[in-house]
Amino acid sequence: MSNKLVLEKQGPIAILTINNPPANTWDDESLPALKTLITELNADRSIYALVVTGQGNKFFSAGADLNKFAEGDKAVARQMARIFGEAFDALTHFRGVSIAAINGYAMGGGLECALSCDIRIAEEQAQMALPEAKVGLLPCAGGTQNLPWLVGEGWAKRMILCGERITAQKALEIGLVEEVVPQGQALAKALELAKLACQQSPSSIAACKTLVMNARTDSLPNGWRLERELFVDLFDTQDQKEGVQAFLEKRAAQWKNA
Repeated sequence: MSNKLVLEKQGPIAILTINNPPANTWDDESLPALKTLITELNADRSIYALVVTGQGNKFFSAGADLNKFAEGDKAVARQMARIFGEAFDALTHFRGVSIAAINGYAMGGGLECALSCDIRIAEEQAQMALPEAKVGLLPCAGGTQNLPWLVGEGWAKRMILCGERITAQKALEIGLVEEVVPQGQALAKALELAKLACQQSPSSIAACKTLVMNARTDSLPNGWRLERELFVDLFDTQDQKEGVQAFLEKRAAQWKNA
């Protein structure tokens, strides 16, 4: 794995720190490394949740390293767009619960990284923007698709078309983040939520994520049908049997992620 990504495991929780100072930018080394890392975490049945944060106390991530685009090379642009898309698509489809602990500026591809997580916790001093059009580019790692889903078309257009930078409090008001915490507390809050997630059946979580994401594009009748099918499919898992038995025996469930 790239040294621009630092991975720590605390029981069933993986903590991923973007570690590319001074601004924790993403590049053609760290993006493929993220894709590989998510693949490995998906294969590790002992991991149920993932927390993503930035190194230091100023930046979550400032997004792409613009030096990559300085020469206007379309081949480079195509490659970077591809690896950005692949990396954040992998993050979106992490089978467990993913939580972004936004500990500072989340700009461009940095915000798109947070948008690829299930839940976002921001510190009060954090600021967020998708300012790509200001430098002749556009958000190409899910920003134009994920942001409207969370905040609606109007605010998505304000941020993308006008380049408006918003505070953590405004992000909370429009639904971009789920909670704002004092400076230095995002990681602790994210870990608190991750621990709650780890009390849930990981098999159920994976099915629920599939259903919630499906609601973005599928019809309600199809969604309802899939919901019923995946409910029944859970009866093939060890986790379903363990969950019900643990409840009846009034004890904590011992999940197998299987």
